[in-house]
Amino acid sequence: MCVTSLCTPKVVRPYRNHSLDNERWAEYVSRDSDIIVVSSYKSGTTWLQATLLRLVLRDAERLPIMEMSPWLESPLAPIRHVIATLEHQRHRRVIKTHLPLDGIPYLPTATYVVIARDPRDVFMSLWNHYRNIVRYPFLAAPSHPRRVGPPLPRCPDQLRRFWYAWLTRGWFEWESEGYPFWSNLHHTQTWWEWRHLPNILFVHFNDLLNDLSGEVSSIAGRLGIEVDSKRLRAAVDALTFDKMKNDAMMLLPHADAMLRGGANTFFHSGTNGRWRDVLTADDSALYEEVATRELSDECRCWLEGGRASGIDPKST
Repeated sequence: MCVTSLCTPKVVRPYRNHSLDNERWAEYVSRDSDIIVVSSYKSGTTWLQATLLRLVLRDAERLPIMEMSPWLESPLAPIRHVIATLEHQRHRRVIKTHLPLDGIPYLPTATYVVIARDPRDVFMSLWNHYRNIVRYPFLAAPSHPRRVGPPLPRCPDQLRRFWYAWLTRGWFEWESEGYPFWSNLHHTQTWWEWRHLPNILFVHFNDLLNDLSGEVSSIAGRLGIEVDSKRLRAAVDALTFDKMKNDAMMLLPHADAMLRGGANTFFHSGTNGRWRDVLTADDSALYEEVATRELSDECRCWLEGGRASGIDPKST
C-alpha cells in the first residue's frame, strides 16, 4: 500500500467473468456528486441502495432499486442502456458495484460507501441466493453475447461442499477464495487498505440491523445530506427489513425471473448468526485459516463485529 498523500488507488486487475466486466467502467462519465455503493455481495447492498435513494429522493419509497441504482459492471444489460439511464438522472446518482478497489477506477470527486458483513453471514445469505437461482443468462449451458469465459456453475447440492469451495478456490488466478463468484475477503481488504481516504466510507450490516435510525442519520451526515427528524422517521419506517420485504415486488420487480420465490427469496431473513448452527469445528477452522491469511487484524475484527468491535475504520 502506498502511504503518501499523493498516492491513489489504481486499476491493476481485469475482473471479467460470468457476472463482472470492469472494462464497462471506461464508458462511465462521472459527476462530482455521484455515490457509489460498494460490496462484495450479500452484505446489505440493496438495503444500502434503498437507504441512499431515500436520502437523495424524498419520494423513493417504492422505486425499483435496480433501475434507479444500476450495477454498472454487470454484463446483463448493454452498457449503452445503463449509461443512458444514468445520464437522464438529474438527481444525485447512486451506482452499485461489486468490484474490489484494484478493479475499479478511483475518482476523488465521487463518494464510495462500502457495506460489509461478517463473512460467515455473507456465506449463509449467498447459499440461499445461489441455490435458488433458476433463470440467469450466465448460469450453466446457455451462452450470452456479453459473458466472458465459462458460465456460473450450478450450485452444489450440499452446503458444506459450497463452503469448502468458496473458501479454498478463487475464480480469478490472483484470488484464493470466493469461488465461483469472486473474492469476498480480498474484496473487503482492498477497500480497507485505503480507508484513510476522505471519500471512502464504511457501513456495517450489523449496525444497520441494530440501530437503523442512528446509522441512517450518520450516513446522511457523512454525505452532507440534511435530514430533519420527520424525514428521518419516514426513511427509517420505509427501510425496516419487514417493510422492504413487504414491498419486495415493487422494489425488485424482475426478481421472479431470476430466483425461485422471487423477491421474497432475495429478502430472505435479514438476520445474523445462522452459521453457528450449521458450521462444524472443521468448517470454523478452515475459516480461521483463510481469514487470518486474507485479512488484517483490524479489518477482520471490524468485519466480525461492526461498531461493537470498538474499531473505527477511519481511526485505525
